[in-house]
Amino acid sequence: MAFEEPAFSTAPRGIRLHIGLFGRRNAGKSSLINALTGQQVAIVSETPGTTTDPVYKPMELQPLGPVVFIDTPGLDDVGRLGGQRVAAAKKVLTKVDLALLVLEAGREPGREERDLVRHFQQEKIPYLIVLNKQDLVPSTPAGKAAAPPALPGETWLVSACTGAGIEELRGRIKEVAPREARRETILGDLIAPGQTVVLVTPCDIEAPAGRLILPQVQTLRDILDHDAHAVVVKEDGLAAALAGLKAPPALVVTDSQAFPLVAAAVPPSVPLTSFSILFARYKGDIAGLVAGVAAIPNLRPGDRVLIAEACTHHPIGDDIGRVKIPRALERIVGAKLSFTWYAGSDFPEDLASYRLLIHCGGCMINRREMITRQARALAAGVPTVNYGVFLAYAQGILPRTLAPLGLAHLVPPLPAAAAAGA
Repeated sequence: MAFEEPAFSTAPRGIRLHIGLFGRRNAGKSSLINALTGQQVAIVSETPGTTTDPVYKPMELQPLGPVVFIDTPGLDDVGRLGGQRVAAAKKVLTKVDLALLVLEAGREPGREERDLVRHFQQEKIPYLIVLNKQDLVPSTPAGKAAAPPALPGETWLVSACTGAGIEELRGRIKEVAPREARRETILGDLIAPGQTVVLVTPCDIEAPAGRLILPQVQTLRDILDHDAHAVVVKEDGLAAALAGLKAPPALVVTDSQAFPLVAAAVPPSVPLTSFSILFARYKGDIAGLVAGVAAIPNLRPGDRVLIAEACTHHPIGDDIGRVKIPRALERIVGAKLSFTWYAGSDFPEDLASYRLLIHCGGCMINRREMITRQARALAAGVPTVNYGVFLAYAQGILPRTLAPLGLAHLVPPLPAAAAAGA
């Protein structure tokens, strides 16, 4: 069973550094993840194929901060179910910031290991080769070791059973983990200590009961972390909140769905953006997401549009991805389009038939996975926008909402009607 972290009891998985363990069955991946985390996270057995689904274990690994170790099924699993397990393991490759390729000490690497190393190198994923079960070859000391034949990469010999070499490996993980895997702040570089930020958080039928949604929570925490003040209001309380402030706020951040009301209520002199646009920068390549709007005026009747959401929720009412965005896009294009939806970790292998990808803000996935999805779309010739960028474009206020980030210059030249939000 995959590990599910309790909602809001730990740092969200999407901001954690993702460290994936890959290898054949019985290479000792599960025992290694237990040794690295110091907990009995994964089931360990001599029976091949014990891990049937990726297992996620979040922990704090200082000085890296919050990380998540991912134990994956064996890459040599067999049979119909085995093939599905291998596919699940390979899907993890789209999100790992650092990979550990685990082999049993004394065994020669095969095609699976060579293919993995080739993939790591092509995708520029930092990796370490870990030879586990050093206790089976006691004549060789634990620690840094020579790489296996035909398998380039820094190699460490450890024993998850005895603990030999584990602390040294943990230390090396801290050293090679990419610091650029996630941005340090959502909006901290846009505000100064003591300034006020107004957050507009609609509480409509789609809002979860009893709490704010994750992007709102993370943005609020980021404001507090930067010693600024936050005022949280619903859209119908915005005018009163602005009137009650002694000075204009440094920034107004709104749910993108409330752009029409909020843009009208906020004076042009007050910086305005949305949670989704902030997350376009925090999680993805915002330049690419903004450039994608240039494709919208060129859409034709019947063109295929992919809408991808990183979370899985039951759509109700005027769902943003199922109803509001398709309706707005067809209004702009002036014709019916063909929409396809993907949710959660599901994402199509073949993107070439789509003319546009509209992605959510990506709060539930890490930056690596969002960047990977954008890169795959780009390679297939498919322009990409995210929800906030599209909705700002649809309202004709995209330059205004990018201005607080210093990115208004990224908006591509658009036909007059499109630029006006027609």
